[in-house]
Amino acid sequence: MEWTKEQRYRSMDDVTEEELKGLAKLVNDCPWRQSFHIQPPTGLLNDPNGFSYYNGEYHLFYQWFPLGPVHGLKHWYHTKSKDLVHWDNVGMAIKPSNDYDSHGAYSGSSIEHEGKLYLMYTGNTRDDNWIRHPYQCLAEMSQDGSVVKMDAPAIGDVPAGYTDHFRDPKVWKEADQFYAVIGAQRENETGAVVLYRSGDLKDWQFAGEVKTGLGESFGYMWECPDYFELEGQGVFLFSPQGLEAKGDSFQNIYQSGYVIGSPLDLEKVELKHGPFQELDRGFDFYAPQTTVDPHGRRILVGWMGLPEIDYPTDKNGWAHCLTLPRELSVKEGKLLQQPVAELESLRGDKAEANQRVENESIGLDGFEGEVYELLAEFSGSIAEEFGLELRVGENEKTLIKYDAVSKKVVFDRTHSGATFAEEFGTVRKCALDADTISFRVFVDVSSLEVFVNNGEEVFTGRIFPGKNSTGIRVFAHGGGTNVKAVKWNLR
Repeated sequence: MEWTKEQRYRSMDDVTEEELKGLAKLVNDCPWRQSFHIQPPTGLLNDPNGFSYYNGEYHLFYQWFPLGPVHGLKHWYHTKSKDLVHWDNVGMAIKPSNDYDSHGAYSGSSIEHEGKLYLMYTGNTRDDNWIRHPYQCLAEMSQDGSVVKMDAPAIGDVPAGYTDHFRDPKVWKEADQFYAVIGAQRENETGAVVLYRSGDLKDWQFAGEVKTGLGESFGYMWECPDYFELEGQGVFLFSPQGLEAKGDSFQNIYQSGYVIGSPLDLEKVELKHGPFQELDRGFDFYAPQTTVDPHGRRILVGWMGLPEIDYPTDKNGWAHCLTLPRELSVKEGKLLQQPVAELESLRGDKAEANQRVENESIGLDGFEGEVYELLAEFSGSIAEEFGLELRVGENEKTLIKYDAVSKKVVFDRTHSGATFAEEFGTVRKCALDADTISFRVFVDVSSLEVFVNNGEEVFTGRIFPGKNSTGIRVFAHGGGTNVKAVKWNLR
């Protein structure tokens, strides 16, 4: 179905109860609804927003178009958790309602200040000629969860030298000053990020474009910037659009990654850093955002999806989910990502196996399912390739393997089930040189998240297999390997 501009920009005030009930039924009838991931009640979810720990709970918001699986009039939807595992849907938090966000409450972040949680977001507006005018807006959330918007934007204009692609403020505090990075596009249509500062969150001054070592032609737009310091180093995450595919890298329609180096020089507005590295090597990952929690952990959540791609759930009136929360650490100039420890609380019945596999693909006793966590460690290998076949059915399987000849980890969804986004390929790879290979895989009804060698690499992807595709196999070709595996059903 083609959505018209009028359909995409309908106000929720004009939607009948009956229509919403019909949409909810269509969504709930979908065979690919997730079981332990954050997903929208109806419609489309995209970027995680406002991720924070406030008033004794984790708060996470996300971009939401309630009426269908398309990018339309964006709202902020609010979900919260005490443990990063079980999430309670609170409901709509920010609804487009005034002259500064009339055409959508776009992405942003949040920060606690004077007992309230301040939500800073991009208000999207369009004039009669459909020309965009972005504003950086502010709303405050009280401890009872009520949200009140400020009367005027916090940042009312785009600085000279930049286009109307100016969005996604990420705010933090250092000493007695607040800072925000905002994704931008220069007038020559190249991507950049700018810095603002404020003493009170309400009155902001432009501090300049952040000078990086990436040059003037690293993509045409940088979305969803996020700056933080971790283990004494400055880390800058962002999602550049318009990078050319290069070897195994940058294979998705748009990319997400980071640079790491010295802390951001706030006076010179300069970041000295190493090379740009992708955060996730899989198919469906974009627009990540981090927060720091009371234990001092830096935790990341990403959108498990991508813009401008049709997904098999579209016909059921919904699209996308968020990734599991991941704890970040630094090792030799690289970010490691580990699923937060709290996720172990989901573990139920357990099966274990320990054996040698030689030139074969075999099932393991007690190993099958559609929702589980699986830890498989391969050692003492002389095989050319070895790994896992997951969600195996008559004609379906998803491959996670190590190619020992090319020294690469491979995620292959060529035969995973319902197909989509095939123009971007059905295989993802990255280099990894190690004697022992471990895959920690979280399998949900329609997704896989694979943490390789304790988070040195991560592959995220949606898959859409049939209900009966529940097999799990281990394999080795061109030789043998030892495999030690543990599987937990997830409650």
